[in-house]
Amino acid sequence: MRRLGRSYSAATAGAAAATVAFSIKSLTNRVYADAPSLSSSSSSSSSSGGFDPESLERGAKALREINSSPYSKQVFELMRKQEETRLSELAAEKAQFLANQSLIEIEKQRKLAEEQRNLVQQQAQAKAQMARYEDELARKRMQAEHEVQRRQNAELVRMQEESSVRKEQARRATEEQIQAQQRQTEKERAEIERETIRVKAMAEAEGRALEAKLTEEQNRRMLLERMSGEKEKWLAAINATFNHIEGGLRMLLTDRSKLIMSVGGVTALAAGVYTTREGARVMWGYINRILGQPSLIRESSIDKFPWSGFASRIRNKGRSSSSTSGMVPSSESTTSFENVILHPSLKRRIEQLARATENTKSHDAPFRNMLFYGPPGTGKTLVAKEMAKKSGLDYAMMTGGDVVPLGTQAVTKIHQIFDWAKKSRKGLLLFIDEADAFLCERNSTHMSEAQRSALNALLFRTGDQSRDIVLVLATNRPGDLDAAVTDRIDEVIEFPLPGEEERFKLLRLYLNRYISQEQNDESLWSTLFKRKQQKIVVKDVTEDLLREAARKTEGFSGREIAKLMASIQAAVYGHPDCTLDSQLFREIVDYKIAEHYQRIKLSAESTN
Repeated sequence: MRRLGRSYSAATAGAAAATVAFSIKSLTNRVYADAPSLSSSSSSSSSSGGFDPESLERGAKALREINSSPYSKQVFELMRKQEETRLSELAAEKAQFLANQSLIEIEKQRKLAEEQRNLVQQQAQAKAQMARYEDELARKRMQAEHEVQRRQNAELVRMQEESSVRKEQARRATEEQIQAQQRQTEKERAEIERETIRVKAMAEAEGRALEAKLTEEQNRRMLLERMSGEKEKWLAAINATFNHIEGGLRMLLTDRSKLIMSVGGVTALAAGVYTTREGARVMWGYINRILGQPSLIRESSIDKFPWSGFASRIRNKGRSSSSTSGMVPSSESTTSFENVILHPSLKRRIEQLARATENTKSHDAPFRNMLFYGPPGTGKTLVAKEMAKKSGLDYAMMTGGDVVPLGTQAVTKIHQIFDWAKKSRKGLLLFIDEADAFLCERNSTHMSEAQRSALNALLFRTGDQSRDIVLVLATNRPGDLDAAVTDRIDEVIEFPLPGEEERFKLLRLYLNRYISQEQNDESLWSTLFKRKQQKIVVKDVTEDLLREAARKTEGFSGREIAKLMASIQAAVYGHPDCTLDSQLFREIVDYKIAEHYQRIKLSAESTN
């Protein structure tokens, strides 16, 4: 029983020890496990101000049970071993934990390195993609620039081609227009010449018929009386002459020595006359070549020879000194163009050029060359004469049509003109009418070699600014002039057809010249030695009638208006009473207007 009691007690003790050990283990586990909770609870309890002794009581109870147990040493040894085991486990867990931490760190470093590598790759890819994008943009930009440049070049080529086509079309149109104007001008010139010849012939025929009608009887009587007187006079002279001849022949035939002397004297006289005539011809040619006026000059204010016109200059000087009371002061006459009727703006420009030319001569500066162009009969020649007169220069006129027939002599004649012009002390205004006749474009197929040489001679003499000569060219076709000729021109002036106010002034001027003033211009010589002319009676020709005629004659040139007034004068002379009334004036004006439009119509038909 005891042994059973001891075994039972041992078993009970072992169980108790085991229970204690289990309790200690659980306590320790619970202590280790609940340490945070205890700490937290303690902290919470402390924080809350309460205390939980239950766990301590259980621990103290367990320790009392262990101490009271006989197997306390084993329990404590077991507990120690368990604690060492637990510590080793904790160390192993710690090592495992540290190993896991190192692995985690290594994995983190690997991931970080991998992320860095990926980032570097992505950056490299981004840079490469950016480089490819920039390269693509540069390539596209270069392509766009090339495309724009190509389009600009294509547009420039197209514009150049269009410009060349337009220039060619303009050149062809200009050539066609110039040719048409040339044909029209030639036809108008031919028509005007025919009309001029016809009108002149009609006027002359009417004048002769009227004169013959008025003086036929008187001339017949005077002729009969003169014939009878002349018959008696000639009969007496013939009888006296034959009587003298008969006496002389009888004397020569009877005296041989006188006959020989007479024959020798006649022979010597014939030889002297022949020698004198030939010598005078040679001497006159030499003087004419040295001092005379060139043959191309048709009109000039310079005397043909230095000694010519001496008596007329003295007479004009005495006449001017005796009649100064009725003249316009010289200062006024040299600054205005009273005898020239032009548009006011054109007239002001002509006056400015005249004053500039006069001042140029006074300051010894080079003259300026001029070009006058416009339809025929617009006053170009008259303006050139008045400009030379107002500028204090000498005046000389030539025509381009006279140069062409000279052939190879044209060059010499042109040089003679310029050499002769330098002899003028005042300076010379050289007016070349119809300048396009020999100053046309040098590449023209119709230009001869002699004409080309004449043009080159003129260009040579006008290459520099001159202080001796003012060159004034007049033409109806300025487009035909050579480019080198137009390069020598400093002033280009257009002479248009006169307007209504200018036509009115021209009609009034020519009415006074042809009708009213003609009968007041009879000199003493004509009064003494010519028969007295019948005066023209003017009725109802008022300024309103002249203005009406000016409105109707639109498109008339100054020359056509002058011819209109000449036709009116011829019609007046055709009437027995020499009366000009409004009805006759209107009839002639209407007739000339119809004639003017008929010429235009014929010219247009011939051009088409």
